[in-house]
Amino acid sequence: MQHCHIVRRVLEIGRWLALGEALPVPTVPNPRRNLPTASPPVSGGTVPVTARGIAHQIYFETAGTGRDLLCLHTAGADLRQFHRLMADPRLTERHRLVAFDLPWHGRSPPPSGAVHGGWRLDTDLYVELIMGFVAAARLDHPIVLGASMSGEICLELAYRHPDAFTGIIACEACERIERRQTPYAAHPQVNQTYFVPEWIRGLVAPQSPAECGEEIVWHYAQGGPAVFYGDIEFYAGDWDARERVGRIDTNRCRLFMLTGEYDYSCTVEASAATAAKIPGVRFQAMPGMGHFPFAENPGLFAEYLLPILDELDAA
Repeated sequence: MQHCHIVRRVLEIGRWLALGEALPVPTVPNPRRNLPTASPPVSGGTVPVTARGIAHQIYFETAGTGRDLLCLHTAGADLRQFHRLMADPRLTERHRLVAFDLPWHGRSPPPSGAVHGGWRLDTDLYVELIMGFVAAARLDHPIVLGASMSGEICLELAYRHPDAFTGIIACEACERIERRQTPYAAHPQVNQTYFVPEWIRGLVAPQSPAECGEEIVWHYAQGGPAVFYGDIEFYAGDWDARERVGRIDTNRCRLFMLTGEYDYSCTVEASAATAAKIPGVRFQAMPGMGHFPFAENPGLFAEYLLPILDELDAA
């Protein structure tokens, strides 16, 4: 675990040479594939959000105009995951994309007096932070988009607060995830800035542009002490909706579920089994996609997202 980044690089070099390619071995071998810019025209700021009696300063960014689309980042990451979507005019011409960093993530600092390494997320805290941000940012019945741990909390929002949202799009989500917590993400003898990116790297589909994959792992390398570990305490620990997903009322809020075929953390089969319990949900597998759909292949993901947004706008 201390040297997994070296093992991965050795395997990359071996694969490159086995394919008959010449040295040196590039770190990003795939072309850009007409990717949208990673630096969209955004505006940002902070809003105060209080959760469990603790005051937080939450950083957010917006791009576009129209109906609000609230974008929730994955575990251990931050709102930069949405920058390429925010640069897609197909989305921004009719929707205002709004993304924020959870406390301890990105540009949202820990609260005053917090001990580094002390972040732990659970279902109730997560819901309180999201609903607090919706109120503080004055979002009016937004559409909500999330994946991985934020896909899970999308299911919880559909259950607890269906009337607060126009529609909910839960990606890479199911009722229960197990065996994804690892002690090495917070181990004193393992450098988490090397280990955590390797832990999640293989969740990116092989067809996704390598440049996007490298952005994802770089974001994960920049997480604070044990922040990823604290998020996974929710994702694969506290989160368990097996007894309540069947009570989600999709007549009060339209619910869509999307899962990439290369996601081995939350598989297509697991998502489909959860969707089968929810009357009225719309489930779709995403060929050619992995665990981070809006970040790893934003152009392809937009092709799945746009028809859903069109349907919600028409309704």
